[in-house]
Amino acid sequence: MSRAETQPLAADELKRGLSTLLIGRQIVVLERTDSTNDAILRFATSNLQEGLVLFAEHQTAGRGQRGNRWESAEGKGLWFSILLRPGIDIADSPLLTAWAARAVRRTMQQEFGLQPVIKFPNDVQIDGRKVAGVLVEMRAQKQSPHLAITGIGINVNQTAKDFSDELRGTAISLAMALGRQVDRQQFAAALLRELDRTYGEAFPNRRS
Repeated sequence: MSRAETQPLAADELKRGLSTLLIGRQIVVLERTDSTNDAILRFATSNLQEGLVLFAEHQTAGRGQRGNRWESAEGKGLWFSILLRPGIDIADSPLLTAWAARAVRRTMQQEFGLQPVIKFPNDVQIDGRKVAGVLVEMRAQKQSPHLAITGIGINVNQTAKDFSDELRGTAISLAMALGRQVDRQQFAAALLRELDRTYGEAFPNRRS
């Protein structure tokens, strides 16, 4: 296993690999947090511009849809949240879920030649097993567009033994699908570029 595949994510290096207009304009990497969705809210202020991305190497209370627990093996995946102001009503938050899931699927196709599928509403699967999930949470704002926290979790370099007995038959990682380890930093940069490229197209009425 190469050093690139095992080294921690580095915010400065990630930012140098981007030429994004919005998503990734500010990047934070935490060693550990409860949930990246909760953590990014602690950074949020009424005048904070959208585009902040917060990664965590490990989540102690990661969660998915309907309050389900999300396992996030330390240093093995990508667990991150994006702070956005898409200019949509809270009832339209599924549009964000669909946009993020499409970006995850497309990046996996482009980077690795895989053919993932989206299982409605928020999962990305390979061979019928979950490789990624999206959790969108919105907060109403009186004087500015509503905040949208788009959380994304991706299983990258786990082996089967990294998953609990409960998930071992239903979860998969990119490494398991490819038969090799993945450079997380490189994949993260590619995904942020795809998210940035498609965000304005999906939400043309946003105001940053």
